[in-house]
Amino acid sequence: MLDLSSCPCAGVTLDRLIQPAILTVLAEGPRHGYAVAEEINRRMAFGKETPDISGIYRFLKLMEERGLVVSSWDVSHGGPARNCYEITPEGLRCLAQWIKTLERYRDGISKLLRAARSASKKAESRMKKIRLKQGHRIT
Repeated sequence: MLDLSSCPCAGVTLDRLIQPAILTVLAEGPRHGYAVAEEINRRMAFGKETPDISGIYRFLKLMEERGLVVSSWDVSHGGPARNCYEITPEGLRCLAQWIKTLERYRDGISKLLRAARSASKKAESRMKKIRLKQGHRIT
């Protein structure tokens, strides 16, 4: 049997949603990178798939280069200095666009899901009929 665990059908490409997830968390207020990852894992994990912390840091760096977030060193907690990230006005504009995009995705996914369920039922019925016919030929 085919192993589907690394197939896109298993949700392995959902990392594309990390940017809007990061922007959503930072729109609520500044956070350290690790706290961003924890919040995404707590509230927005997609099934068993949880974002990789190093991947989130890579996205934060790219987003900072694009002007969507800014970072500053936080030395107030007594331990080692940590980078604290904050959303920018450009990041808020990007989040607003993501909301529109995600709404379109949701609507498209809902339509695709209805069509896929219907097609799957029809295919199962067709295959069942074929198996029954094959069974009649054998007996």
